[in-house]
Amino acid sequence: MDLKDKLLSSFIAFENNVDLDNPIHEVRSEAIKNFEEKGFPSKKEEAWKYTSLNNLQKVDFSVFPKQENTLEYRDIKKYFLHEIDTYKIVFIDGVYSSYLSETTHDGVDVCLMSAAFNKPMYKQIIELYFNKVASKDESLTTLNTAFSREGAYIYIPKNKAPRKPIQIIHFATGNEAALMLQPRNLIIAEENAEVQIIERHQSLTGNEVFTNSVTEIYAAKDAIVDFYKVQNDAKTASLVDNTYISQKDNSVVRVHTFSFGGKMTRNNLNFYQNGERIDSTLKGVTILGEKQHVDHHTLVHHAQPNCESHQDYKGIFGEKSTGVFNGKIIVDQIAQKTNAFQQNNNILLSDKATINTKPQLEIFADDVKCSHGCTIGQLDEDALFYLQSRGIPKKEATALLMYAFANNVLESVRIPELKKRINKIIANTLGVRVGFDL
Repeated sequence: MDLKDKLLSSFIAFENNVDLDNPIHEVRSEAIKNFEEKGFPSKKEEAWKYTSLNNLQKVDFSVFPKQENTLEYRDIKKYFLHEIDTYKIVFIDGVYSSYLSETTHDGVDVCLMSAAFNKPMYKQIIELYFNKVASKDESLTTLNTAFSREGAYIYIPKNKAPRKPIQIIHFATGNEAALMLQPRNLIIAEENAEVQIIERHQSLTGNEVFTNSVTEIYAAKDAIVDFYKVQNDAKTASLVDNTYISQKDNSVVRVHTFSFGGKMTRNNLNFYQNGERIDSTLKGVTILGEKQHVDHHTLVHHAQPNCESHQDYKGIFGEKSTGVFNGKIIVDQIAQKTNAFQQNNNILLSDKATINTKPQLEIFADDVKCSHGCTIGQLDEDALFYLQSRGIPKKEATALLMYAFANNVLESVRIPELKKRINKIIANTLGVRVGFDL
């Protein structure tokens, strides 16, 4: 039995154990029908031309997580941003860990999807937002809609802001078998609200882990959302991260994606601008080696006038690694005075490393400023020689040039402690010790 058939048969058992009065029961049933029709995406589809899921479909994944595993904080504390005080929502093999988490209902809601579904006061909000921006045409998104049972629910009311950043961390232990996880996040920032969120998926096992994640973000008028994705997983972990963002007038949403680990990572990041004077920022740094594969697919849909979007992705690829960047900007005819910028710069450190980059513009308005570009090259030998001539060893000189290459992405991180952590991860990835902060 292949993975698709196993999922379809498992859904029958899953459906028999859910509450038929649950408000998303019908949503789940529709979603599994969509997945059954579409199946897993293949390289025959243009959007998946350079990323294959064939090997994952051959793995006998365990679909349902077991009871909560016990993890000691001392064994996993390095994965937390413990330099500052944060709210924490922690899941172990898809199951919420109350022991490791710190949630709140004090003026804002930092809690669980299941709690939101089960409380009458939240049901109207759920009906307004859940599965309203997530694509029903993306088969893996519909798969998540069908199977997701838990995730983070973050609700920031009008004119409010949490007193500290929020961490969402998904640990996978998979001690007995390969594991497939389907986490779901719903984040709502009402008018003039503000929030900072850090998300991480971390495998703690040598077995294969396949995470199919969906996050929906709603930013109302004048809201500000900073979302940071830290992807530095084990080499046996694969991640498909589907993020959908809906913005209203004057809102600002910034998403930073840092991809350093994992066997295969696919990031589908979709922005929908549903108002005027909106600002959308998409930035990323990717550093890969061995046979790692990271695929960034971005979409910014400008549907109203007087809006901006800024994309800047940096990639450094060594050994036999593969990178993919496909950035798409759509400007509707009504979206005059749009200012859209997109840039993808890449460095290849090995003759066997590969990058496939494809910037796309679809512009139907005539009074716009839109630009896109991509570069693929190697490190500047003259700059490397200059640093070595000043007594800096070649390995450290190479690292300094890479830091400089990625600096304009790193400098826009608005949580200083997170910026220091990212710098440390980059140094470890490059195998050097660099004594400065950017």
